[in-house]
Amino acid sequence: MTIFYAPDIEKSPFLPEEESQHAVKVLRMKSGDKICVIDGAGGLYEAEIALPHPKHCEVKILQKTAEYGKRNHYLHIGIAPTKNIERLEWFVEKAVEIGIDEITPIVCQHSERKVLKTERLQKIILAAAKQSLKAYLPRLNDIVTFEKLINTPFLGNKYIAHCYEEERELLQNIYTKGQSALILIGAEGDFSREEVQAALKNGFLPVSLGNSRLRTETAGVVACHTVNLINE
Repeated sequence: MTIFYAPDIEKSPFLPEEESQHAVKVLRMKSGDKICVIDGAGGLYEAEIALPHPKHCEVKILQKTAEYGKRNHYLHIGIAPTKNIERLEWFVEKAVEIGIDEITPIVCQHSERKVLKTERLQKIILAAAKQSLKAYLPRLNDIVTFEKLINTPFLGNKYIAHCYEEERELLQNIYTKGQSALILIGAEGDFSREEVQAALKNGFLPVSLGNSRLRTETAGVVACHTVNLINE
């Protein structure tokens, strides 16, 4: 069944213009065709096309499932944007498909990309959420400095993944099912030692994602998958 996004579906039984155009112009849907609608806040709706207008397609809600796919934990990943933006886009897409609640791009000492436009990433998040049937739309924050993020309060356990030969626990061994987690992933040149020490002073635990030296975007996906797998 085709999935659409309509954040105000309960208040107004219409698909947004872009979604309406896709339904009517591209998919050529007609009255009576069945669809799924997500509102991005946990609502999953079974609906049917009532009036197939290309700008404001009216739908009739047949059934609602509240808190669809709600999880027992909250996952927030802070990640340094890659120089090649397509790699960051890949991370965002896969993290949403696997399951994530919040993404914060961070500027580190070794960052090669310090400016980031989030419009395209928002579209990728929406497409990935629809594709993987996620009723909750992850939050994407504007890019912030490493210092600002590590000083931002977080209700849960905090981890920093780095590659230095220092005492670290494997994330899979230190993370406990049901815990909310904030995990930091550094730039392609890793975090600086000063950044690691600053994070540790702010309550972050040092973790490893395995023996392989991973690209930034791969490390982000591994961290995301690890937490989700433990919570299965």
